[in-house]
Amino acid sequence: MNDLQTSDESKRAAGSAAADLVEDGMRLGLGTGSTVRWFLEALAARRLDVAGVPTSEDTADRCRALGIELLDPASVVHLDLAVDGADEFDAELTATKGGGGALLREKVVASMAERFVLIATPDKAVDRLGDTYPLPIEVVPFALGLVMHTLRERGVHPTERRLPDGSPYRTDNGNTIVDAHYPAGIEDPALTEVSLSLIPGVVANGLFVELATLAVLGHADGHVEHRVPALTNDPS
Repeated sequence: MNDLQTSDESKRAAGSAAADLVEDGMRLGLGTGSTVRWFLEALAARRLDVAGVPTSEDTADRCRALGIELLDPASVVHLDLAVDGADEFDAELTATKGGGGALLREKVVASMAERFVLIATPDKAVDRLGDTYPLPIEVVPFALGLVMHTLRERGVHPTERRLPDGSPYRTDNGNTIVDAHYPAGIEDPALTEVSLSLIPGVVANGLFVELATLAVLGHADGHVEHRVPALTNDPS
């Protein structure tokens, strides 16, 4: 089995296990990314009476193709369960998200959910955020220069995300993404999340603090590992 097949089997295991958490009648938050695709397929196969808020146009398109009912985000303030991937997460289940560019909608949806579950492969678990993966920050294009300058003054190395052809990347909201490299990692995610939010022009940052209640990790052999925040030790 090659590395790609191993990765797919791990993601399939995590997605399928997360789909088993869904109960009939639930209102769901539907994340974005390669692992979430397996979750959506497993969810559709269960044929439950559920509906969800998608966090991206890509997820919305996949839900329509799979027959999963969608909700109007503007009419929803509470969700029973949200399921999404993670670029990195630590022992407290603080996560870095936004590699797929959907961080703003993902954070809104996660904040509405009674339970927020991360689905990932074991390599996404890290001792400290920011050591191996940059932090995505969604920025209004008008403020890009100011945000980049402010980050550099703080000792951060920002890069504007671009498409393969060199043109600026744009989110579903029409904003740009700055990938922020922290040379020494992110020492205090909660403080960093707040300080970034105070920069004029920042719409959202990819730090998800005290949101996830469970992480479901899929392994290549098909078995699944459940982790809860280290400070709570309470899987409920």
